[in-house]
Amino acid sequence: MRRSGGAERVGVFVDGANLYHTTRALGFEVDFAAMLEFFGRSTYLVRAFYYTALLETEDYSPLRPLTDWLAYNGWQVVTKPAKQQSDPTGRVRLKGNMDVELAVDMLELAPQLDHAVLFSGDGDFRRLVEAVQRMGVRVTVVSTVRSQPPMIADELRRQADAFIDLAEIAPDLTRRQTEPRTRAPAQPAAPRPGRATPADPYGDAAPEPEA
Repeated sequence: MRRSGGAERVGVFVDGANLYHTTRALGFEVDFAAMLEFFGRSTYLVRAFYYTALLETEDYSPLRPLTDWLAYNGWQVVTKPAKQQSDPTGRVRLKGNMDVELAVDMLELAPQLDHAVLFSGDGDFRRLVEAVQRMGVRVTVVSTVRSQPPMIADELRRQADAFIDLAEIAPDLTRRQTEPRTRAPAQPAAPRPGRATPADPYGDAAPEPEA
């Protein structure tokens, strides 16, 4: 049941790593304060979640400044420890799947929502979207088909009640423009040491959407 006054009750669920690589492919960075404002303009924003794995070193985590800011500015931040792994080219990426945490929170909050907005292109969420829809909640998925290859899995897009291409709402969410990135096939190279950095907190490899 909607709140008195008819404002739609909305929950926002952001797969942090997936959103990072999607915006990087499109060439912009998200202003997360603007994102809250965007969804709060004509709806009742029940809660906004941001999910990410954190690489904890002795003195620094590349994502800590972002997650601290989000936690102090209206976001519910959900984290767990990540691991660094090197791919065959020597590039370092973070490994830390947050799918379960996101699914549990969406299912728990569903009775209080009319509409769930999922920022992810991960096909693993198709079953979650279906389950939440059976609870009477409309689900919108935000990702992009304008990158090469597209960042959203086809089965997730088909399951959602609505799909928004992130490129279309970028002007409402943009922090600053960057150069779009295309993901070229990995070339064999000698392994080299590396680590995630503040400029590239998730490492240099983008997640592949599930087929």
